[in-house]
Amino acid sequence: MAYLIAGLGNLGAEYENTRHNVGFLALDALAADRNLSWSSERYAYKSEFRFKGQNLHLIKPTTYMNLSGKAIQYWCDKLDIHPREVMVILDDLALPFGRLLMKKSGRDGGHNGLKSIQECIGTTEYPRLRVGIGSEFAKGHQVDYVLGKWSQPETEALPEILKKIHEAIINTVAIGLEKTMNELNKKRDSP
Repeated sequence: MAYLIAGLGNLGAEYENTRHNVGFLALDALAADRNLSWSSERYAYKSEFRFKGQNLHLIKPTTYMNLSGKAIQYWCDKLDIHPREVMVILDDLALPFGRLLMKKSGRDGGHNGLKSIQECIGTTEYPRLRVGIGSEFAKGHQVDYVLGKWSQPETEALPEILKKIHEAIINTVAIGLEKTMNELNKKRDSP
């Protein structure tokens, strides 16, 4: 079996270390922990490793957030991976900063990356790991907040959050999605 782990974000220096790029950040941290390198492939930067006999294909789509589905559809087709073996990592304004929520399916919740994925793969039946970025912004400033840089306290808390994301990915392979989801989702603590 193979898994496709997609961290969502936007390319370019102006988007580095922004809340919207937490998917990229999570996969960069995982790759660094495992001494993996990235290669520039079609629609994505790609890396991979094996764990418990399974191939985990990591992608950071180069299509920009709003067209993430194009990259995910391409790699699902190329690697013959079913949407149920996909894990999408993305930011979520509706969750407090640092809170992780894993779901095996669901609506897009207004997230343009998820809208694109649903349009391209034709289903909402794919796992996603939502990473809370909080909603500490004034009315009308949502875009500025999402595309804004992490605050100092957030930056200090990020390594522990990224470690939990890494564990969630590994646990999904080791013990399955349901058990991982149950364990992760019952932890209501923020960093």
